[in-house]
Amino acid sequence: MATTTAAVALPGPRRVVRVDLDAPLPELVADDAGSSALVVGYRAGHPVCTADVALTADPADAARLLAPLVGTAGAPHRTPRVVPDDALPSISVVVSTVVDRVEDLGRLLDVLEHLDYPRHEVVVVDNRVRVPADDPLPAVLAGRDVRLVTERRPGLSAGRNAGVAASHGDVVAFTDDDVQVDAGWLRALGERFATEPGLDAVSGVILPTELATPAQVWYEAYYGGFSGERTFDPVTIVPDDVPGTMRHAQVAAVRPDGSVRGRFPVYGIGAYGAGANMAFRRELLEVVGGFDTTLGAGSPARGGEDLAMFVETLWRGGRVGFEPTAVVPHRHRRTVEALHAQLRGNGVGYTALLCALVARDRRHLAVLARLVPLAAGRKVRGVVATLRRGRGTDDAAGAAAAAAPVAVVPVPRSLAYHEFRGFPAGPAAWVRSRRRWRDVESGRFPTR
Repeated sequence: MATTTAAVALPGPRRVVRVDLDAPLPELVADDAGSSALVVGYRAGHPVCTADVALTADPADAARLLAPLVGTAGAPHRTPRVVPDDALPSISVVVSTVVDRVEDLGRLLDVLEHLDYPRHEVVVVDNRVRVPADDPLPAVLAGRDVRLVTERRPGLSAGRNAGVAASHGDVVAFTDDDVQVDAGWLRALGERFATEPGLDAVSGVILPTELATPAQVWYEAYYGGFSGERTFDPVTIVPDDVPGTMRHAQVAAVRPDGSVRGRFPVYGIGAYGAGANMAFRRELLEVVGGFDTTLGAGSPARGGEDLAMFVETLWRGGRVGFEPTAVVPHRHRRTVEALHAQLRGNGVGYTALLCALVARDRRHLAVLARLVPLAAGRKVRGVVATLRRGRGTDDAAGAAAAAAPVAVVPVPRSLAYHEFRGFPAGPAAWVRSRRRWRDVESGRFPTR
């Protein structure tokens, strides 16, 4: 498969537009910011749908495309929750950083300190192996009500585990230093835990902050969301409690009314969760033993630690809530080179994750032998379909507007090439990662 992107024209910038569907629709026209837009429809301050809209010089064209959203997204997903403050769990927010995105970290902390939540703390973990002489971190933290934890052992998992150990909340929420969070993010997570006590974890929606470069546009088009097909339906991920080898190996996404949105192998939980927007009950983290230090950014495995924690949660019979009102905007990689590296890392991290799971519980090996062929076929078919047709509107409300043309983004084959080339490298990367962590624990790996 060719790695070049030349066969696909470079897309122009796209606007990311937030639209209140209960207010008069804005006049959207093509301008220097883009001739198409990802429109995120909101109701009562929460996202309920997205639509890819082609823009022209006439605002009436965009209005015709957006009109169906107003009607189809009108019904609320559920009755709004009203949870008193004293019924909410205390939450610790852990941000592990290697301080390579100083401005982003500062903007994130600006929001985290002032979230709409009664009992929360912010724990910043300095996860740098070495600190430069001109360290920018003290200036970023000066005057802030945050706790600083130092973890010189390398890897995001080590950093997150250090943050958990130093925190005090009943729930521990995690996000990354390259995102922003909505003001109501923590309340949405806390209210879901409070109203569904059987949950062990909650994840939320990740939206792009910008689609200004071809790499950002392509990433959004390739994945259809940050980690899978974006949806705004709240669901609870429930493992199938069947006897034998396949116990908890497959899961169901259950709507609030009890109907099943879909079923999939437990290893596909990435469609509903990612490390930039997740929270776990402290008891669960302690039972599992924290994040797997052979996985994650900063290790040879490059990723997978977040999905491993979700899989372990479900594998033990726990439940994961997907909460679409818990929103985290993320800035995708801006360059094609960085995007290719990210996709390779995703491939490496995923198969490294599978190796780590098998090492922890051999039953995964028998389950994977049964499920991988089906999952691989589904993955290939999905990628081929995306490469052939590009990506346009793909959520339920947007589908109602399918009679009108939408903006479709052709996707270069290089994205699939770099992701798929990472898969076979994962097992060897995990072996290297395990060896390195043993060296870290024995003191043979320099951390100063």
